Amino acid sequence: MKKIIAVSFLFVFISSCSIFSTLNSNTSIKPNESFVLGNNEHGSFKVVLKNISNHDLRLVMAPVSGGTHSPLIVTPNETVKVKTDKNTALIIENKSTEPANVALKVTGDIGLSMGYKN
Repeated sequence: MKKIIAVSFLFVFISSCSIFSTLNSNTSIKPNESFVLGNNEHGSFKVVLKNISNHDLRLVMAPVSGGTHSPLIVTPNETVKVKTDKNTALIIENKSTEPANVALKVTGDIGLSMGYKN
């Protein structure tokens, strides 16, 4: 009985750790706005992003200490994999006059802030 309880506890503990967590989201972005994922202190994370819009989107890395780097254009129906560094946000820019939609699968540290900016 003690072994069953110990194994159960270990399973719950391991499955609750953020390194084994996954976040799935279908996200809408208004015209000429951006969605920012991880604009807070956090560990690294990976994103599989599919552009399910009819127009290009731009991804850019933004360390919370300032600046941006590594711009990437994602065409309609394209799926990309992006790995972010510790304390670096991923900005998804919709520079179109139409709304945008993305499917996101985030793994790694998912203790991430999420929000929109103009």
